[in-house]
Amino acid sequence: MLDGSALQLSPEIASRAQFGWTISVHILFAALSIGLAPFIIYFTWKEVRTDDERFTRLRSFWVKVFAAGFVMGTVTGIPMSFQFGTNFPQFSSVAGEMIGGPLAFEAKMAFFLEAVFLGVLLFGRERVSDRTFILSSVLVGFGAWLSGFWILVVNSWMQTPQGYEMITRNGMEVAKLTDPIAAFFNPRMTWMYVHMINAAVISVALLVAGVSAYIVWKKRDSEAWGTALKIAVLILLVSAPLQAIHGDAYGRHVEDTQPQKFAAMEAHYETGTADLHLLAFPTDPSALTDPRAENLFTISLPRVGSFLASGGDFNAEVLGLNEYEENPPVAMVFWSFRFMVGLGFLFIALALWGGYLLYRGRLSDSDRYLKAMIMASPFGYAALLTGWYVTEIGRQPWVIQDQLTTSEAVSTTLTATEATLTLVGFLVIYGALVLVALYILRWLIQDELRELGVQETSGDRWYGPIPGVSDDD
Repeated sequence: MLDGSALQLSPEIASRAQFGWTISVHILFAALSIGLAPFIIYFTWKEVRTDDERFTRLRSFWVKVFAAGFVMGTVTGIPMSFQFGTNFPQFSSVAGEMIGGPLAFEAKMAFFLEAVFLGVLLFGRERVSDRTFILSSVLVGFGAWLSGFWILVVNSWMQTPQGYEMITRNGMEVAKLTDPIAAFFNPRMTWMYVHMINAAVISVALLVAGVSAYIVWKKRDSEAWGTALKIAVLILLVSAPLQAIHGDAYGRHVEDTQPQKFAAMEAHYETGTADLHLLAFPTDPSALTDPRAENLFTISLPRVGSFLASGGDFNAEVLGLNEYEENPPVAMVFWSFRFMVGLGFLFIALALWGGYLLYRGRLSDSDRYLKAMIMASPFGYAALLTGWYVTEIGRQPWVIQDQLTTSEAVSTTLTATEATLTLVGFLVIYGALVLVALYILRWLIQDELRELGVQETSGDRWYGPIPGVSDDD
């Protein structure tokens, strides 16, 4: 008979997995709000300014998607703060004074701003003036971006903490806020904020492009969705290359401030000069869980890792993982980083391809491109999640860098049974919420097609030939 205790995870592992799963789902909806903000502002402004039915249709559709994501983000986000108390009370005790303020600001300054004016966007077109309606879209977008700011203030402080001092309070060492500006605008904050906001914009641009491509395939003379596809491609042309340029500089900052994380990103074990692995393939099963030079086939640029890490010195020394007593799960960091970077270059290629077709006036006429954008529509979120895993898992074993480890932060009274059962519960409930969100998106797309006069049948397949569409591009 199988021993039930063998199926139980330790409180630390279960708590980490639970919080990781919770934030993985929540970040999908948070990124949806952030990334949709510029689209909604533009569609609303163009609708009011031109009274063009195209933009009325686009604004109405994407505001509904935004609203659904906002509700899902609220539902998935609220339990996260409670987990600080239920699963990581030591972290809450140590860092409560540092994180409490930004989290309260996020709720009172950003969430309520976003919620109030989202209501105006949903129900106020005929009830408020044009100027108020446009302002509402701007304030909804500002609220979404402000929410991201305060959340990243907390997370970036955990990566590069400053603006505090450790004091003894009730017999316990806790962080006392001494300089709010230094704490809020710590060395990681601007790097993380720009990268995260742009990642959300890329993710949503791919989603908008994918939905638009699908509807254009169904109804090729839809001017509204042809316009949406053009706008999404134009945004990708700017945001995808920007992410690569910014990410390169961001990597140097990580090496300066968190060299252990940087070493995990490159599976760099021995201190010395570092190569840059352009591609890496496992040569045996162990390489998947323990990537090292001897069990990987790599296409690398010698010493270029040192050059990038130092900002110009091919002989710069890069600390290796062997210098540390405890390291993060290297495989997860290493492969997540490569998956994220690989997708980033794919997005640049898709943007350039779309830009070429747009220049030729054939963006909506290319069979291959429409198919490619439909398939790529979820990839932005995949890149965003793996980038987040690099950021968070790469910080281990620290929950507050160089100050508090995750094992020290976890609850001492939580049992393995309790932790495992709640993890299973969160896996089921949050998984169901993702399915509900996908169902809502599908329903909205189908409803849009019905309004356009398109009758779907059970035999429809997106990957079939598109009547009248060129297959030469």
